[in-house]
Amino acid sequence: MNKKLVAALSGGAVLLMALSGCSGDDSDKKVNDWAKKVCDQVQPQLTKIADANTSIQQATSDSSKPADVQKADSAAFQSISDAYKALGSAVDGGGAPPVTDGEKTQTEAVKELNATSTAYAGLKTKVDALDIKDQADFADGLKGVADELDKLGKNGDQALQKLQSGDVGSAMAKQAGCQKPPATAGGSGSPAAGS
Repeated sequence: MNKKLVAALSGGAVLLMALSGCSGDDSDKKVNDWAKKVCDQVQPQLTKIADANTSIQQATSDSSKPADVQKADSAAFQSISDAYKALGSAVDGGGAPPVTDGEKTQTEAVKELNATSTAYAGLKTKVDALDIKDQADFADGLKGVADELDKLGKNGDQALQKLQSGDVGSAMAKQAGCQKPPATAGGSGSPAAGS
């Protein structure tokens, strides 16, 4: 019933990985200090997002009751929304990275993270409004949510990609707080599905 939702959610995880998918070598102390300041606040949010994705995957099976799926999805979308809002605050609070166009890069990344937070809050509202009494209607509603998740995973991560590129991305990749959290039990650990 909900396989498309899980696939879309996995695709949406690509956006989250924009903060942690870069590697490189950089010795600029200012950039490394900036990355540490931001990344120390990022890890709990990455973990929260990964845990929420796992809870959706665990609640999503052909035998799941609509009420259980709705409850799990609603809580997960709220958690993801809160996490992206906190990520935006972490990047905002870190100040502009000490690189060319750092202020613009920071502003765009914060705007994008906040927009993602708002989008997940919207998905929570949609899931909450689904009719759980009619399984066919519920499944159709979930399909719409999955379609929106799929779009969310494919759109709008340009600012994050810019943030995690070059010297800033190299410095962030060195920080433990910006590393992808380990896959939790029941999770696929692969953000590539559906992208």
